[in-house]
Amino acid sequence: MANDHDDPGPAQYSSPPCFMHELDPEFRAPLSDWTDVRRWRKAERERLITARLAVSADARTAMSQRIADGLDAIIGDITGRMVSLYWPFRGEPDLRPWVASVNERGGRTALPIVIEKGQPLIFRAYKPGDRLEKGVWNIPIPAEGDPVLPDIVISPIVGIDPANYRLGYGGGFFDRTLAAMPFKPLVIGVGYELQRIATIYPQPHDIPMDRIVTEV
Repeated sequence: MANDHDDPGPAQYSSPPCFMHELDPEFRAPLSDWTDVRRWRKAERERLITARLAVSADARTAMSQRIADGLDAIIGDITGRMVSLYWPFRGEPDLRPWVASVNERGGRTALPIVIEKGQPLIFRAYKPGDRLEKGVWNIPIPAEGDPVLPDIVISPIVGIDPANYRLGYGGGFFDRTLAAMPFKPLVIGVGYELQRIATIYPQPHDIPMDRIVTEV
């Protein structure tokens, strides 16, 4: 819901790195310490969520529809395929109308469920009208049903970098889940253009998205 990054050794610069800030006003020395990365990710997460929530509800609705159209273009025929989505939280794209559409067109849908901290998520089938109960953070989850394995996993992003590494909420559930699955699903990150950032400082356990869909 792994990629090992070999350390090639110290980076080589054509100019001394202490002068790079004079050439590029956006330059920041890369973070190498995991404590610093976590601190940076927390601050960036808060900034991006605040920016997302500042978008009007009407604008987010229109953007969510364009994202749904983009998902259809990527996925194509949905018949017989199981798609895991999510219940929208803190300004995330609301794809609940698309969930209904997938089921109407012969597909099946599921929602992820947190079992316990530090463990992979499970997926449980869900379609509009099924009984829900409150899960972690009071996010609705299917009240019953056996675990399922989705062919397509759609994940909301807090931030996304040019290599399709996703900044999430910091619990690590998504990466653990993808690593534990017996086969690799198509993994699609969804969000808004305003959530694109230069890097998330990916770590060896981070898994990039296969595709990204935004409102543009």
